[in-house]
Amino acid sequence: MRVLITGGAGFIGANLTRELTERSIGVSILDDLSTGRPSNLHGLDAEFTLGTILDIDQLTTLAAGVDAIVHLAARSSVPRSINDPLASHHANATGTLNVLEAARRVGGRHVIMASSSSVYGANAELPKRESAATRPMSPYAASKLAAEAYALAYGTSFGLPTLAFRFFNVFGPLQPAGHVYAAVIPAFVDAALRGRPITVHGDGTQSRDFTHVSTVCRTIASALENRASSPDPVNLAFGSRITLNEVLSMIADRVNEPLIVTNTENRAGDVPHSQADPSLLHSLFGDVEPKAFAEGLDETIEWMRSEIAQESATIDLSNGPQSKQAA
Repeated sequence: MRVLITGGAGFIGANLTRELTERSIGVSILDDLSTGRPSNLHGLDAEFTLGTILDIDQLTTLAAGVDAIVHLAARSSVPRSINDPLASHHANATGTLNVLEAARRVGGRHVIMASSSSVYGANAELPKRESAATRPMSPYAASKLAAEAYALAYGTSFGLPTLAFRFFNVFGPLQPAGHVYAAVIPAFVDAALRGRPITVHGDGTQSRDFTHVSTVCRTIASALENRASSPDPVNLAFGSRITLNEVLSMIADRVNEPLIVTNTENRAGDVPHSQADPSLLHSLFGDVEPKAFAEGLDETIEWMRSEIAQESATIDLSNGPQSKQAA
């Protein structure tokens, strides 16, 4: 089997590349490196193509050489979509349509695509069931809802085997922290390790269903191996619910330093609570067990410690040896 991963040099894509190559599954990657990093793929046996999902001809050529596509490429972040709604729509909705059309043109490839729990939006129901009404609160969420709708429509209209996973707050190694749109866990951990203030939008009582990236990758790999598809979207989370304040407390315990926390106003488009109903996921992938949040947080902190240490060593080397002044 050979799989094309769009966005394969990114956080989830690079982790998935490692998971698949360890299972002796061939991997091709398409990435424009707008957020992905070549260093994420260091040491991995994968064919890399620099390009964009907005180029349907390039997509079609790559799709012809694989058995399945995992579509992860996206313009992520709720605040980013509020700043530029059109760019989010083009990347997330039009880009997904291009992936599906490329898969159809070459005879019907299995397509697994990443949707988002943000599609539930203002629907306060907990836990979130796939049958619940979707009420997007941001252009990002709306673009993801359009993307998954296209995937399901291609399954119905063209018999294309598709599976739309709704991701819930994925975290773990390789998730970047050094930008304004960083997800909460890398942003919190990076600031804590560097002794910098941590900004919390709101009072910290917001809750999330965090899912470790290794669990996400094992589930996707299982879906590929079993050619799983679904006429409905599938939550890829396991029903946990942890507040941001609880996350901060756990980080403080692990770094053994007091945290400097600043609370600001809630951000537009942010949902207050998120928790998945994993019933459909369990029915399809009963053998996949989630990594415990505490264990995943430990791995994330250790990875980020290593990144910061490597960054410091690189800075020291670039400064070169310091000359001694004569007495």
